[in-house]
Amino acid sequence: MNVQPSASEPAAAAAVAVPEAAPALDAAGRKDPGPGKGGALVPVVLVVAGGLSVQFGSAVAALLMPKAGALGVVTLRLAAAALILLVVCRPKLRGHSRADWGTVVAFGVAMGGMNTLFYQALDRIPLGIAVTLEVLGPLALSVFASRRLINVVWAGLALVGVVLLGGGGFDRLDPVGAAYALGAGAMWAAYIVFSARTGRRFPQADGLALAMVVAAVLSLPLGIWESGAKLTVPSTVALGAAVAVLSSVLPYTLELMALRRLPASTFAVMMSLEPAIAATAGFLILDQALSTTDALAIALVIGASMGAVRGQARVRRKE
Repeated sequence: MNVQPSASEPAAAAAVAVPEAAPALDAAGRKDPGPGKGGALVPVVLVVAGGLSVQFGSAVAALLMPKAGALGVVTLRLAAAALILLVVCRPKLRGHSRADWGTVVAFGVAMGGMNTLFYQALDRIPLGIAVTLEVLGPLALSVFASRRLINVVWAGLALVGVVLLGGGGFDRLDPVGAAYALGAGAMWAAYIVFSARTGRRFPQADGLALAMVVAAVLSLPLGIWESGAKLTVPSTVALGAAVAVLSSVLPYTLELMALRRLPASTFAVMMSLEPAIAATAGFLILDQALSTTDALAIALVIGASMGAVRGQARVRRKE
């Protein structure tokens, strides 16, 4: 379903204020009368499942970096994901407006930048802290895009958890790695905005497949420059494909589906679950232990996310 933006929409508002998700349609093309109590939880489950997939995929990617390098892992991940999505989705190239293509390209640039910067950070600082810094981007988006004061409160509570999850060690981090993580956070915020817009302009996951191709093309020269022939080793390619499924194909598809039913501000606050998931993945796969402070931070972050979701569910029931 294509939704064209109003010609009079201010540029600043278009960059920050993301419209509500498009209404769902049933199999006959009629407007869905709205989710019940169970249906309201569907986008929540999609976001959580996507978060689990992407963070455990990132942990696997950290194990792959010594073989292929940070940029090589990004290239393998995005290229494999693009091929998989093209085969599965078979997106149509005709019938799209210039604005549609502009949205897809912007989505692909944001996706490629987010992945490249994050893996550069992951190569220098621990997974949990890298995601902790990265999630500041979505948190900032939730504050700027929200029209309800309560979302600012939930974002603030999640931010307290994010800071605690850093364990007071931010000043001891590699400054370059921290800068990469913050840059990835800015790209993550852009990813949320353009993922929502792409989901409204393209059916199913067609826009995601096309955007993934853009991201893969942008990352290819960097990966070849850093890793060269290492990208052709069969075991490396197999692990790269696994990372692609866990960290790109599955989570991005789930998130795109969720963004069709959640406003960007609520989705962005829910992204604060990512540091907690990353810390768990780091503990299980990379032997990065959790402290008492980490557990408290996780509780605050989850509480903030649950508050945002419950508030959104109440708003939906009133509509």
